[in-house]
Amino acid sequence: MKKEQGLLKTLIEILLISTRLGFTSFGGPVAHLGYFHEEYIRRRRWMDEKSYADLVALCQFLPGPASSQVGIGIGTMRAGVLGGFVSFLGFTLPSVFALIIFALILEGLDVGEIGWIHGLKIVAVAVVAHAIMGMAQKLTPDLKRKAIALLALVGTLLWQATYTQVAVILLAALIGFIIYRNQKDETATNFKLPISRGFAIVCLVLFFALLVLLPILREVTTSQWIAMFDSFYRSGSLVFGGGHVVLPLLEQEFVPTGWLSEEAFLAGYGAAQAVPGPLFTFAAYLGALMNGWTGGLLATIAIFLPAFLLIFGTLPFWDSLRHNPKVKGALMGVNAAVVGILISAFYQPIWTSTILSPIDFAFAAILFSMLVFWKLPPWVVVLTGAIGGALMSYI
Repeated sequence: MKKEQGLLKTLIEILLISTRLGFTSFGGPVAHLGYFHEEYIRRRRWMDEKSYADLVALCQFLPGPASSQVGIGIGTMRAGVLGGFVSFLGFTLPSVFALIIFALILEGLDVGEIGWIHGLKIVAVAVVAHAIMGMAQKLTPDLKRKAIALLALVGTLLWQATYTQVAVILLAALIGFIIYRNQKDETATNFKLPISRGFAIVCLVLFFALLVLLPILREVTTSQWIAMFDSFYRSGSLVFGGGHVVLPLLEQEFVPTGWLSEEAFLAGYGAAQAVPGPLFTFAAYLGALMNGWTGGLLATIAIFLPAFLLIFGTLPFWDSLRHNPKVKGALMGVNAAVVGILISAFYQPIWTSTILSPIDFAFAAILFSMLVFWKLPPWVVVLTGAIGGALMSYI
């Protein structure tokens, strides 16, 4: 009984915290990692720095929404499979509901001209900068790992292709293995993963089975629901690089086929940039346009289902591998590369699309100081950013 009560209390805690993040985490997947790092690692210490870095590295390898997978992973490590689901629901549902509402209200408007939204983008600049500083101190303490981070930064900035991040991470793993394969890692990591390998194997089998069977079912039936589920599931399964990459894939799935007009798709794209939470919730907007609120719910389930199956299917094996001495060197290289990738994403698109004038930079410096030096809660910084952005639009 006490164990059940303890689990319920933990699940409620996860739900409350992840829901607050779901309402306030603007700025895209890199910013989400910054918000997670601030809330879960710095403030609550649910995981140690190295375990968080290893989880981020794993999710960079996997297709799908990396930040959502990191959130699912943190919830799973905290309270098992139920914790993963609760963490996902809290972080994602605000975005799902808000995106449908925004798509209706903001259709035909220039979202980029709304002042408070620009203020929230400046908040993301401060949050990501803070996260990068903290991770760089832990993950690139020596010149060799600083060099790996620099190579990753340069590579991802100059070679912006779909699989660039995966290629950079694989190369960093090889370099790290060569340099650090005999070096002992004294950093302690302490958490229990409440997922069995049997359950993980079932999830991986189901992931690949659906990838193969759904297109077949689509061909042998005339059900629009199956066709929708297949399109969203395939988009969520085969995308590396985050939400911005999935948008053109979804456009190819639904605009040429006549399910959606180009104008309706672009209106939703504008709204998707405005809401907090994962960009993959753009699927809810598309599904709702095609089949009402039930279509939005189905689309959301379909596009995020691969993320669940992959993270549940790989975590138990990843936890064993990352403690293997032969793998630790490769992980040291990968973690250093992740720092470079985050800096690259911090510049493009976060910085280049947000800091457009001296006043933007000044406001970002104020928000950064509030977060780092005065150590104010993130929600205070977010609220200040929204109000400041609205006021700046009149200057």
